[in-house]
Amino acid sequence: MASSNKLKILLNGIIRENPVLVLVLGTCPTLAVTTLAFNGLGMGLAATVVLMGSNVAISLLKRVIPDKVRIPAYIVIIAAFVTVVEFLVHAYFPDLYNALGVFLPLITVNCIILGRAEMFANKNKVLDSLLDGIGMGLGFTLALVVIGSIREIIGMGTWFGITLTANLFDSMTLFSLAPGGFFVFGCVVALANKLTKGRTLQNHKEGGCAGCPAAASCSAINGGKGEE
Repeated sequence: MASSNKLKILLNGIIRENPVLVLVLGTCPTLAVTTLAFNGLGMGLAATVVLMGSNVAISLLKRVIPDKVRIPAYIVIIAAFVTVVEFLVHAYFPDLYNALGVFLPLITVNCIILGRAEMFANKNKVLDSLLDGIGMGLGFTLALVVIGSIREIIGMGTWFGITLTANLFDSMTLFSLAPGGFFVFGCVVALANKLTKGRTLQNHKEGGCAGCPAAASCSAINGGKGEE
């Protein structure tokens, strides 16, 4: 039973609560960096490392951090891990560092990472928090690689730099631009919904505000009613 629960936590972020395709979080970096599959993979792995580290640290410190300053404390912890990842990418993958640009340090304020810190790591044990970070990170990475692969293949005729479609059809530059990114993103979300027969989106809707780190403030704004 215990191992089954651990597996469920791990798979949750990949399928049922995929941060990009179901929760629709992190849309800005998703659209910005997925012009190439390699860039999507790099951003996804960087976010995964930060998710794992911050979830573990926050789970360890949850009884020490005062409730009134928990969000600023979480951001400081996340920023520390982002800084380490940024230095490593800059040192060992300079091309990826230049491609990701400002979106690499902006992982600090990524809704996915702060949301998991508030909604999961703050309430669960260290191992469960680590598995949640891995699952959410892999789900984020998977979504970015899929979207990036489609945009790169159609928009440039390559995949991870390997020429694929040069002799099959002319590449469509539109898919390397913002409109193509929105179109592919919408199609992939629709495909994920179709493959799961709408169960993932329905489960998310049934959860209401429960999965949102801003639920408390929304509740206060709406007079304690939560979402309308």
